[in-house]
Amino acid sequence: MLAVPLLVGSGVLVHAQIEGPKRGIPPIASNGDFEVTNVVVNTTGKNAEEARRAGWEEAQRKAWSMLWAKTHGGSGSSLSDSTLDGIVSAIIVEEEQIGPRRYIAKLGVSFDRARAGQLLGVKGVGRKSAPLLVIPVMYSNGSPYVFERQTPWQAAWAKFRTADSLIDYVRPFGGGGESLLLNAGQMDRRSRTWWRVILDQFRAADVIYPIVRLERQYPGGPIIGKFAARYGPENRFLGSFTLRVQNAEGIPAMMADGVRKMDEMLQQAFAAGRLRAEASLLLEEIDEEDLEELEEETEAESEDPLAAAVDSVAGRAEGEQGGNQTTTTPAQQVTVNVQVSTPNPEAVDRAEAALRGIPGVRSVSTTSLALGGTSVMRVTFQGDPAALNAALQARGFR
Repeated sequence: MLAVPLLVGSGVLVHAQIEGPKRGIPPIASNGDFEVTNVVVNTTGKNAEEARRAGWEEAQRKAWSMLWAKTHGGSGSSLSDSTLDGIVSAIIVEEEQIGPRRYIAKLGVSFDRARAGQLLGVKGVGRKSAPLLVIPVMYSNGSPYVFERQTPWQAAWAKFRTADSLIDYVRPFGGGGESLLLNAGQMDRRSRTWWRVILDQFRAADVIYPIVRLERQYPGGPIIGKFAARYGPENRFLGSFTLRVQNAEGIPAMMADGVRKMDEMLQQAFAAGRLRAEASLLLEEIDEEDLEELEEETEAESEDPLAAAVDSVAGRAEGEQGGNQTTTTPAQQVTVNVQVSTPNPEAVDRAEAALRGIPGVRSVSTTSLALGGTSVMRVTFQGDPAALNAALQARGFR
């Protein structure tokens, strides 16, 4: 009698963990436009509407000058207001104060890339990094948060415009089951099989962890943000910096500055070749020839599928050499499809590690992953296939 309400209660708990309150903020679309932020204006007019219009026109002129100086150096060129109206795609209001005849604001201006690019002589960002999954971790009061609740750090990443960055960011926001799947505990997970499944789900090649730790000096007082960038399943350190604000009201601005500085750090790391995706994270697709060979081996229902795969490739190589009247050389390279029982991700990692430990093995990749079943691993070996077969048997593969 007591079991039924207990099961119902547990189901409600899981449902609440997945649904619950709003987890995060969906990222804005990066359409490739040029954007200039933090443009400060202070204008007046006969009424509030005229003052605001004058402020937006002044923001366009200032933003164009800043954009020109950024791309060409020196002082910016001047354009007429009518020309600027034709190339400006959006005005972003960051902060504004509207009076009866005065307008004070901090604005952002987006310029259409196609039209403004012709005047600037800039085509935009060329080479980009591989897609990188972003897991923004914020430590507050000693506890880490990603999507368990809305954080200003995740909000800053969601609002960041990535069009001009060399980094191809993949930015989840905690919708559905993402809040359970992506959390701070993933930084300590080393299983390549786990990461292949996660990265494939988000169509990413690797993972980066932008981290911030908030330290409050005293209630209502200054707040120090310690930022750090880490990446990959091995949680490698890239760099760090520190920002400071006077009180909690300055946290959103500090987070926005932190994202910009973090992006600069990541772009420098990418340019220096430090953001390369690991080969062990790349899941290769099995080709038709390997698939046919695998089907033949499965139909044979061999008691020793691993040894059968090795013998099949070795025999095929010997047959080809016999038909061509050539002799076997120890330096030849063979590729073998190995079938391994993989009840869990740890079994996949152990099998890959054991195969990589064989002398002469050049690469090992899981081409077909089946947790709870039989996975297929592609092994590239430099040497005599018979030596590979003996080495596999010596390590317990049957």
